[in-house]
Amino acid sequence: MRTFDLLADLPLEVDGYALEGLRAEVSSGFERLTTVVHLHGGGLEGVGEDVVYQSDDQLALQQAGAVHQLAGTYTLGEFCELIDGLDLFPVPPAWEVSRLYRRWTFHSAALDLALRQARKPLHEVLRRNPEPVTFVVSLRLGEPPTLDPLTRRLARYPALRFKLDPTSSWTPELIAALVATDAVDSVDFKSLYRGTVVDQPPDPVLYRRVVEAFPRAWIEDPDVVTPETGAVLAPHRDQITWDAPIHSIADIEGLPFPPTMVNIKPSRIGGLPKLCATYDYCAAHRIDAYSGGQFELGPGRGQAQYLASLFHPRTPNDLAPVGFHQSDPPPGLPTSPLAPAPSEVGFRWELD
Repeated sequence: MRTFDLLADLPLEVDGYALEGLRAEVSSGFERLTTVVHLHGGGLEGVGEDVVYQSDDQLALQQAGAVHQLAGTYTLGEFCELIDGLDLFPVPPAWEVSRLYRRWTFHSAALDLALRQARKPLHEVLRRNPEPVTFVVSLRLGEPPTLDPLTRRLARYPALRFKLDPTSSWTPELIAALVATDAVDSVDFKSLYRGTVVDQPPDPVLYRRVVEAFPRAWIEDPDVVTPETGAVLAPHRDQITWDAPIHSIADIEGLPFPPTMVNIKPSRIGGLPKLCATYDYCAAHRIDAYSGGQFELGPGRGQAQYLASLFHPRTPNDLAPVGFHQSDPPPGLPTSPLAPAPSEVGFRWELD
């Protein structure tokens, strides 16, 4: 049976919805805004978090308020179809991918509400057992790069594992110091970003230094097309994973070669039926999966952790507890692997 078939017929009663804006300063040096959708029905509430990155898009949503007439009685599948047919942006978004993020917000809130109305947790309906979630902390080392961001975190959390973003400014001495920590599980070359602050052009010297220094690390989003970097990576194809280009099954099928593993971000897949189909596709084709966060500030991070616990708990999930967003993470944060923490009913994870 397809995964979504286990969810599609859940009854759903909707009376309306409300919006709640969240904001926080995060470690990447910007103020993050997100919006929580509170979907109401039958005296209960389901929640989902909008992770669109542009602040103007978030503020436009919050200022417009609950403009869509969603009241009615549905199945969960019918409600997802209704949402897919709506324009959820008061003004066109800065990035088209944001439409996927917002669609997932309403789908996830509807899933939470339908499960609460059914008095069941997600894992029971999906017939899966939640497992402890392995996570890594995604980190950049600054410009000029130093070991300090990593060593400060390791001083407080010695068992922490990392996904790092190599840049052309990494020196052989820095790379050797990183190797000595034995704390790097993944390296993200970010070759598929254009016009962002994290762009990293293809650099064969950097690629060779990094892949030789970290022979067991996962290699995310490298440039395999440019001849020079492609030649460096040719012996390492089984370590290559893909993140930024993955929005659909078609994107997985369109990769330069069959992947070993892909990053399935629920918000970027853009809808509950599509997400379930992507999980099913990867299982059928023996493609491992992991997930990544979107600087969530509210329930979205826990929901992604919940899904990871059901579908890919032991891979390097970039889903550290939100306290690790801070430049100086406080003491007492949960360590990896995260103990299963599903709510008794619904689609929620008991956050730290």
